[in-house]
Amino acid sequence: MADEAVAFPSLAWFQALQALVNEDAGYRQFGTVDADMGVKIADDVFVITFEAFECKSVRTGNEYDLINVDFFIEMESDAWRTMLENIKANNGAEAGQTLVSLDMIHEISNNATGDQLRADLFFRYNQSLQHFFDLSANLETTFAD
Repeated sequence: MADEAVAFPSLAWFQALQALVNEDAGYRQFGTVDADMGVKIADDVFVITFEAFECKSVRTGNEYDLINVDFFIEMESDAWRTMLENIKANNGAEAGQTLVSLDMIHEISNNATGDQLRADLFFRYNQSLQHFFDLSANLETTFAD
């Protein structure tokens, strides 16, 4: 799948990333991840479930699903594109395009319920989540203009 172009945002793109992370031994070095993460890109919502050392599932969702996830990452399409192009160009995000740096500047991580313990999972699992997105450097990603 890595040689075949995949459109972002799409379920196929997140499924390709899921396959990459589940095959990547480096992902396991960060420890286990047990969290349900939402990803919001404009009107698109995806729900990604991490369990132990794998990305257990990815699916499309809706605004209501964001209430049930531990946290969600929300950015506009152009910000996602900038981050993913930076990851591709550098084989991983540069300092200004990491999830943590983007969160510090733009508050991209959210929790719909106000549950701080669940919201803190974004920071607890940050290295694993960053590695998850950094693996997108191995995908040929296309973007809708």
